[in-house]
Amino acid sequence: GLMALAGAAWGLYSLRGRSGGDPLLRTTGNFVRAVPMVIVVSSVAWSQAHVTTTGAILALISGAMASALGYVAWYAALKQLTATKASTLQLSVPVIAALGGAILLSESFTLRLLLSSVLVLGGVGLTLIKLKRP
Repeated sequence: GLMALAGAAWGLYSLRGRSGGDPLLRTTGNFVRAVPMVIVVSSVAWSQAHVTTTGAILALISGAMASALGYVAWYAALKQLTATKASTLQLSVPVIAALGGAILLSESFTLRLLLSSVLVLGGVGLTLIKLKRP
């Protein structure tokens, strides 16, 4: 249920992003509006947290900087895509993240990861080919 809700939220986020405006300003505004929710959720779980300075810095860089750059790039790309193409391309993001983890973080590169990546990207490719045809 939560995954379905997250997918719907991402779809709405993307559809709103297609409406235009500066991707950097829109992403900055989205991050600023998310801060109160982050504070509330963090305060609830704070007693169980183990935070180091290095960990906090790495989390901020990874969460804020890398995610923000990804969102800015996505908003910029959305201007060139139809809603159907955008929703299809979104399906490749988990594959890219998993392969990035294997390459950049030395996570396991398994046959299961390879086969599932081929299936997902193959489906995305077939859909995009079908969308190109009249």
